[in-house]
Amino acid sequence: MAELARHMLAYVAPDAWATMIGADEPAALRDWAAAGRPAIVRRTLCDDGDAVPLGVPLPPALGKRRVALRCPPHAILRTAPPPLLRDAAAAAPREWQVTIAALLLCDPAMRCFGSLAWQHLTGLAYLSESSDIDLILACAGAAEADARAAQLAVIAADAPMRVDAELVAADGAAVQWREWRSGAPDVLAKSPDAARLVDRAAVFP
Repeated sequence: MAELARHMLAYVAPDAWATMIGADEPAALRDWAAAGRPAIVRRTLCDDGDAVPLGVPLPPALGKRRVALRCPPHAILRTAPPPLLRDAAAAAPREWQVTIAALLLCDPAMRCFGSLAWQHLTGLAYLSESSDIDLILACAGAAEADARAAQLAVIAADAPMRVDAELVAADGAAVQWREWRSGAPDVLAKSPDAARLVDRAAVFP
């Protein structure tokens, strides 16, 4: 399952949930499985073995808990990328809409994760007055990453919420846009299995 990337959604076979959910897990997780909702690919841990590392972020009303799961590869029915921001926009508060429109002008293909994505995907209440908007922007190279970070800085200055975004290279390495924009010679690059401090020139070769 090497093709699975961070933030990717995984839809699991119904009978596999029973083996993935322990007796001490919240009942809300069983309801989640019964509703056919997806899990999300999380970072690989040393004790995951050959299982696919998944997670479920429960909403505030259900404990706001992040549940780590391990799924047999054969039990994943299908995968999907995180939702497009333009599709998730209807789930966002009215006061976010001007900012979202500006973000979509910057990149109509940008995707979202976090609270907005889960509210869109499940219909459950994830967003609050303190919520951020979490975004994913694919960048073909350093010049595009520079341009995207500059655009985000302008938009974020007037946004009613905190704008968090990952600039993602072709190999899946992701860097936070503020860190990239800082010009630091070394940046924290996140991948499916680790987060490493690397030379910025190595992120977008």
